[in-house]
Amino acid sequence: MTTKLLIFGITGDLSRRKLIPALERITQAGTYDDLEIIGVSRREVDESMLIRDSGLASRTSIVTMDLSKAEDYERLKTAVNLSEDDQLLIYLSVPPAASGQIVQLLGQAGFNDDRVKIMLEKPFGTDLESAKRMAEQINAWFDDEQVYRIDHYLAKEMAQNIVAFRAHNALFAHVWDNSAIEKIEIHAYESIDIEGRAQFYEQTGALRDLVQGHLMQLLSLVIMDIPGDMHWSQVSTHRLNALQSLQSADMRTTVRAQYDGYQDDVQNPGSTTETFVSVRLESDAPKWTGVPFYLTTGKALDQKLTEIKVYFKKFHDAQTNCLIFRIQPEVGIEIALNTLKPDYEYEYEETHLSFGYPADVVLPDAYEQVIVDAIRGHKHIFTSNAEVIRSWEILQPLVSHWSMCEACNHTYAKGSTAEQVLADAPRPHEND
Repeated sequence: MTTKLLIFGITGDLSRRKLIPALERITQAGTYDDLEIIGVSRREVDESMLIRDSGLASRTSIVTMDLSKAEDYERLKTAVNLSEDDQLLIYLSVPPAASGQIVQLLGQAGFNDDRVKIMLEKPFGTDLESAKRMAEQINAWFDDEQVYRIDHYLAKEMAQNIVAFRAHNALFAHVWDNSAIEKIEIHAYESIDIEGRAQFYEQTGALRDLVQGHLMQLLSLVIMDIPGDMHWSQVSTHRLNALQSLQSADMRTTVRAQYDGYQDDVQNPGSTTETFVSVRLESDAPKWTGVPFYLTTGKALDQKLTEIKVYFKKFHDAQTNCLIFRIQPEVGIEIALNTLKPDYEYEYEETHLSFGYPADVVLPDAYEQVIVDAIRGHKHIFTSNAEVIRSWEILQPLVSHWSMCEACNHTYAKGSTAEQVLADAPRPHEND
């Protein structure tokens, strides 16, 4: 079976930085020698300039079209020339605002039969109502089994390893609930500021950019049930069940802040957009009752780091109690342990037992995994429509409240630690 990959927005930033390099590595591996790439561009483009040095020239063609004209989709259908034994992956690497019309015109042109899969980049809406509208637009033309909603954090090696670690290590499977776990923290820190992405970030903010998608999905992997006979195809269902157990976010346990100078960066004095947010969530599931989950993200902080920290209950203060899943930039799992120092004094020191990949191991890039799994029809690293809606339901109280705020009152200096931002933040009721 030949796979044809149709990329809308092939000249865009995401395509140049992520998709084309990922496709080059996939084809170099030799697994998908029959992969054909058709790029869609709104303007004439020199194919050799677009894919130079990528090794994809022999399998790539470009179609220039007006994305708003139905007749151009008929012409595109002829160019794709899909046979009965082919499958077509449609990758929408376009702004979310453009996706709805493209999906409709694709459906009207017949690009939605059972040979077709459509891949969508986040964000999936900007709030609960827009997410529902987006889902309705897509479901009008494509069955949910055909839709692959991309959250590249789910495709990262360590995100997938969370499930493997929990399912196949009895030592931790027996203590993965509120009888042993005190709290869970998920951090996604960035040292960069918005770096010229003013328009995008003003419309998005930290909650929409990181928490609603990436961090909620990581949390669901950490707290979902894992039956002994679970197959990877069931992961999305168990993630959804975990999300359904979460209570709505509460302003009283949420911290929101903006880095100093952000308003100058976006040339919008008085902007209320947050660049830092920390949300505390809780679950109604009996096994997680009483365990707080903290999701924290921010820009212009002191470091770039994505990690999950699981804190176990201590019997006394001298014990260590932290298990860390390191997502990026380092990838691995680490456990803090107290051991005796190698001397005569019977004193303790903290050491670390860790798992990491050997230096010569090249991990698949998240976008490689996304494309390969879509080709194979594996959906566990993709977000279902129900997961998207449920995540928005949990966070909508914050979105609604902040839409009525005149300002994001708490600011922090660039280079601050997340701990400093949290320590200096006034309590939410003082802000609003």
